Amino acid sequence: MTRWTAAGATLSVVGGRFRVLRSALSWAWDERTLPEHPLRGMRSPGRVPPRRPLPDHAVRALIATAETAVLEAHANHRPGDTGSAGRLRRAEQDLLLVRLAADTGARRGELAALRVADLDGRVLTIERALSAGQLTTPKSGRSRALTVGCSTAQLWHHLERQWSTRARQPVGPWLFSPDLAHQRRLGAEVLGHRFALVRDAAGVPDATLHRLRHSVATFLVARGEILAAQARLGHADAATTLREYAHALPLTDGAVADAIDRHLHHPEGPARAASEQDAGGQAATPEL
Repeated sequence: MTRWTAAGATLSVVGGRFRVLRSALSWAWDERTLPEHPLRGMRSPGRVPPRRPLPDHAVRALIATAETAVLEAHANHRPGDTGSAGRLRRAEQDLLLVRLAADTGARRGELAALRVADLDGRVLTIERALSAGQLTTPKSGRSRALTVGCSTAQLWHHLERQWSTRARQPVGPWLFSPDLAHQRRLGAEVLGHRFALVRDAAGVPDATLHRLRHSVATFLVARGEILAAQARLGHADAATTLREYAHALPLTDGAVADAIDRHLHHPEGPARAASEQDAGGQAATPEL
């Protein structure tokens, strides 16, 4: 486990490997294939800490910083200057990246693989992802469709029109691209690096694209919308969502706690009569 950790494995990965080994070795010991259990007495890795969402004020700071960068790029844009045009296009894509991550909870590889045609009105279809530089299916193995917020959809469509006007042709296929016509896609690592620059400018040093995903999940689970969170995040089943975000479930037993409190301190009805009868019976019992 020490070697795995030193090699960069996360606590959840180390814990998963330990459970597989323990299961296999326990079976071998039960079958007497092994003379002794090599993991007997060994402690498993610590629990993975709960997924940490970003505070609302941090998300708003990220969006405001990205919007300010777009305004500054527009103010400094000079027609015909490729340098200022590139800075403007980059600032616009950074803003769309932050808005989409905060709205959809999509993974970084899914965001990098988005195409311009994936948004129809307000319905976004996520059917591919980038993994190790290769296009593949999303982590769940299937595509999903979700509705994005009005402001996010308007921003996407507005930027698509702006990019097409500047390129003097319809742009595509890729949404996040380094070239004017959007014929090439950006890698997931590049999106992560560009988000890090927005994060630093916003003064939110611990923000990541994946923590924005946790923010979306926590917001929905805290409202009790487990199935909505599962569908939006693209989890294979609701059990995964519950396992990872059970800490965000709202407490709904307030009425139960109040009823127990009343029963303990102010018994009513049959409970009070029974308690009084017991008290009277004890008083009438002669001492032995």
